[in-house]
Formats: sequence, structure tokens, C-alpha cells
Amino acid sequence: MAGPAGPGRLAHLQQFITLGAIVLAAAWAGWNLHAGRPWLAVAGVALVGFGHALVLAFEVVLLRATLGGDPTPRASAGALLRAWWGEVLAAPAVFCWRQPFRSQRWPDQLPAHVQGIRGVVLVHGFVCNRGLWNPWLQRLTAQGTPFIAVNLEPVFGSIDDTIGIVDDAVRKLKVATGLAPVVVAHSMGGLVLRRWWAEHDGASHVHHAITIGTPHQGTWLARWGHTVNAGQMRMASGWLGGLSKRERPDGVQRFTCFYSNCDNIVFPPRLATLPGADNRHLPGLAHVHMVDAPEPWAELQRWLKAD
Repeated sequence: MAGPAGPGRLAHLQQFITLGAIVLAAAWAGWNLHAGRPWLAVAGVALVGFGHALVLAFEVVLLRATLGGDPTPRASAGALLRAWWGEVLAAPAVFCWRQPFRSQRWPDQLPAHVQGIRGVVLVHGFVCNRGLWNPWLQRLTAQGTPFIAVNLEPVFGSIDDTIGIVDDAVRKLKVATGLAPVVVAHSMGGLVLRRWWAEHDGASHVHHAITIGTPHQGTWLARWGHTVNAGQMRMASGWLGGLSKRERPDGVQRFTCFYSNCDNIVFPPRLATLPGADNRHLPGLAHVHMVDAPEPWAELQRWLKAD
């Protein structure tokens, strides 16, 4: 059995942020309670605990404002509200628990006797690590499916600098099982996969690719990002144009791409589709919450059984 080398720098950073927020909230509450200001104590703790809800709400407003002539069916106000609330609950579970503290809970599964059993490579997205996939890893472990879930680092570097991590995982799994694996990627991870695919003839090494909320054509929100990989994900970026020129037209036929009209990170929604691929709409789900939807998991199971 092989496991990841360690939790990685992102896990340590998110541990620091999470524990720092808890200490800050406790100190603020204690100070104001001692001073006889219970209402201010509660307000401060609520801001620390649910401040991310305000950020997510702003992203949903931007999503609605930038739809323009996007052909994806428009989400109703009620659907956007439900998607926002789902993301409010999902985000702390991922960024304050799974990734900082539980990213090693389900180690990679490469037992000695897996020849003839198709495996899975899981690739996370921007500011994430393998802990994002914990519910998937638990189920894959239970059903005896070999898998490798990667950690992409450097976190804020170029997408080009992470393709070797995917290459290593795909080749290890293919050697261990004797079969080309299925690769599942979320968000930016789908672009890492495509960049690797173009460089290493992915069709020769991968049985099928599934992306979830990947900015295949960029995202409007990336214009506010200042990291190298955020710049690469801007709409009509030079990096995306270069990637398209590297790709073979028939390669996209191996991709199933899930996207949503309530994605608060990749919008307008059509930007998460890949021309020529099997594009599947997941209505009413926000960006991180899409990982927990049943449809991508069911699609993975279908390709694990397909010849």
C-alpha cells in the first residue's frame, strides 16, 4: 500500500488559519463578555464563523450579474439561495476539517494484488489538497478499488509545474493494475489533467477522464486572482490558448465534464464545458458542493466497469 508523502504545505497553512480563527473568536468573546458586552461577543464569533458566507454571497451575485447570453438554463433565485447555503455548509467541512486535519485519513490504495482491477487517480483543484476527496476515498477503499489521490504543489505556481505529479500517479497505477486508470479532477485539477494529457498522449494511458467544475474555458472570477495559476485560468488567457493548440481534437471524446448553473467559482457556466466532450449539467449546485453530488460518483462507477 502506498500513501502520500505528507499532508503538504497547504494543509499546514489551513491548520494555522483554522486554529487562528478559533483562538481569535475565543479571545474576542472572552474579552467582550468580561466587559459586559455579550451582544458584541456573539456578533464577533458569528463573523469569524460565518464570514465566508458573505464572500460566497458576493460570488453568487457576480455569477448572476455576468450571465449575459450564456446558453445554460438560468437558475432561479431560490435555486441560487439553496446552492449558496449548501456551499456555506460544505466549505468549512472541506477547508477547515478535511484538508487541514484529515488529508491523510484515507491513504492511497495500491495493495500487492490488484492486477486486472481498474484504478482511479483523483486530482484536486485550486487551494485544495487530497482531503477534498475523503468521502470518495472512503468509498473506494470499502469497495476495494485501487486509487491514488495527489497533492498538487506548489500551490500558487504554474499549472505546468504540477503535471509531473499526475504523470507519476497515472503510471504507478497503470503498472500496479495492468489497466489504464480513470482520472477524476475537480476545478483547476481538470486543467492540470488536460495539460498533462497534451504532453504525454493521455489517450494511451487513461481509460476515461471526468472533470467537475473545471474552468475549461477560464472563469470570469480569475481576473481578480494574482497568482500564476489564477492568471492562467482567466478567460481567453494566453495559457488556455496555448493548451488548445497542443491538444488533439479526438482527445476530448474521452472526457465527461460536469458543470453547474450555480457554480460560484467557474462562471458564466458554459466556461466549465469542453467543446466535443460529454458535458453534463448539474443544476443547483455550487462549486465545492458538486464534488458530493451523486452523478459524478455514478459516472466513475460506470467507467470502472466499462471495457
